[in-house]
Amino acid sequence: MPPATNDRADAVGALERRLGRAFQDRALLERALTHASVGGGAGKVRDNEVLEFIGDRVIGLLAAERLAALNPHAPEGELAPKLNALVSRQACAGVARRMDLGSALRLSGSETKTGGRDKDSILAGACEAVMAAIYQDGGLEAARAAFLDLWSEVIDGLPGSPRDPKTALQEWAQGQGKPLPVYAVAGRSGPDHAPTFTVSVEVEGLSPASADGRSRQEAEKAAAAELLQREGRS
Repeated sequence: MPPATNDRADAVGALERRLGRAFQDRALLERALTHASVGGGAGKVRDNEVLEFIGDRVIGLLAAERLAALNPHAPEGELAPKLNALVSRQACAGVARRMDLGSALRLSGSETKTGGRDKDSILAGACEAVMAAIYQDGGLEAARAAFLDLWSEVIDGLPGSPRDPKTALQEWAQGQGKPLPVYAVAGRSGPDHAPTFTVSVEVEGLSPASADGRSRQEAEKAAAAELLQREGRS
């Protein structure tokens, strides 16, 4: 059965909070979350297929941009498989699951009954559509901020990626017999389409370190790197 109206409204609200933005065009977000099965394909309901097409290109651009920034001297042949990994159906579906996108989708009753909310193809397409909606609603800077946040784990997992400073800090703290590092958002500034996050990190017995970033994840990594450098562990 599809989720109750109130449950889905809650899921959409939670999705917006996870994305860190309130959409100016609510109809655009609803379209991004509407699968083609709604309305039986009769064309009476605007679904997310066109947004999916646009989002695929938006993600491709941002992924290529990020890979070039992280690997400025790498040849194209080395970057191409990494790009494919970032834009793959599996990667997009994984990103969708981490933001619980399935709960916010509009699906037909039959698609819901057959597990559509957890199908890679549906989740990946909806993820692309949401990225297109962010791009159309807030511009490229808003889409870039969302990409850097949502794809952070995928990028860190690529072969040959620099070691994640958050992982390094966690391992060092545990090696010292200390609890896990604690992160907190200390501030957020700038417009919704291009926010700057300030995050602090604290390890028991040490003074906190803080740093800024274009996403919460990026700021957390920068704060972890700052603390490691300060303690001579970088």
